[in-house]
Amino acid sequence: MFGTFQQSNIRIEIAVSEQALRESLVQTDKLRKWLFPQRLSNGLPEELRPGLSFTSWIGPISIVHSVEYVEADTLLLLLSHGIDGFHEWRWGEGWVQSRLEGVALLPISLGQTLSLSRLRQFLTTSNS
Repeated sequence: MFGTFQQSNIRIEIAVSEQALRESLVQTDKLRKWLFPQRLSNGLPEELRPGLSFTSWIGPISIVHSVEYVEADTLLLLLSHGIDGFHEWRWGEGWVQSRLEGVALLPISLGQTLSLSRLRQFLTTSNS
């Protein structure tokens, strides 16, 4: 993989329940809504589960996500192709944290910040 090793860790407050955060991160129909314009593979199950692999696209860049584990308050995705590394999500009542590490050509913190902004907007306008 070409690029630079990068790390980014962002935690934000969102005035929603822990359950609403979990659903937005592991239910694929909700993921599709707040990640737009990023596209996800077709044929995904209702919820992410360990062992599942899927692809997302941001324009011409594809990222393969392999679900390592899903717990009550944590989701870990191993990443390859557009980013070689991992993305860990943790959440609780009123907060969510995204930790992203990997090798990529483009700045990962910019994409991570935009994703968290879209998640916050989705949760505060739709009331999940």
